[in-house]
Amino acid sequence: MNPAVIPGWAKRAEEAGFSTLGTVGRLAYPGLNDTVALAAAAGATSRIGLLTNVLLATVWPPVLLAKEAAGIDAVSGGRLTLGLGIGARPDDFVAEGYPAKGLGKRIDADLEVYHRVWKGEPVGGGDNAAVPTGTRAVPLLFGGMAPASFARLAKWGQGWVAPSVPVAMAAQGFEAARGAWKAAGREGDPRMVGIAYVALGDPEKGKANVYDYYSISPQFLDIVMSSVSTSADQLRETVKAFAALGIDELILNPTTDDPDEVERFAEVVLS
Repeated sequence: MNPAVIPGWAKRAEEAGFSTLGTVGRLAYPGLNDTVALAAAAGATSRIGLLTNVLLATVWPPVLLAKEAAGIDAVSGGRLTLGLGIGARPDDFVAEGYPAKGLGKRIDADLEVYHRVWKGEPVGGGDNAAVPTGTRAVPLLFGGMAPASFARLAKWGQGWVAPSVPVAMAAQGFEAARGAWKAAGREGDPRMVGIAYVALGDPEKGKANVYDYYSISPQFLDIVMSSVSTSADQLRETVKAFAALGIDELILNPTTDDPDEVERFAEVVLS
């Protein structure tokens, strides 16, 4: 992946009429952090939404992540939504004191910290806040299929992000998310976001990249690979199937760093 394409990619996506730019990121993989990629995208655009789908929250010290997120949201004019997950691969947990265990309890505690930071409470044992006065609480979406994930959505979130799975599997998660929202007495409807990998310009290279990224998770690899769209017809069918679920948004994840994929995707789904 060539990081230098990100600002231009973001600008082209906005000009093409897409609603949101999304990231998929890990620490133990050669690529940019979600926060770096979205900060670059924020500076190159003015309207398009910014979304982490999903960021591994538990690998971060919570005050640091809350400040980073608030900064991206502020410089973008309030366009950031944080999609959060707890992570699973041990090699992503590189920060001292943040091991790959106790993740559910950690994120529950971290969510409290995020909101204290965004309210402007002092950090670090001193009198200073980490963010400027008037900082908003960054909207949160949650990923994950465990009951605890849906409970966090109901308490803290504005919606749910599906994993990179076929439509039929994602449908179960959307149903569970809506059920948790309703059971918690939340008003309105949660924001529902799907994800689909797409490789149109160079399908073989794109599929190879997806394989490399998910090869560390053999139990998940075949599921993801089976859902990669490699033709315009496949992409249309995928979009149609997700739309039938009544979701709000479908993030198309490119599988190569070819910026021309922006126009290829747009020609299929926006024309």
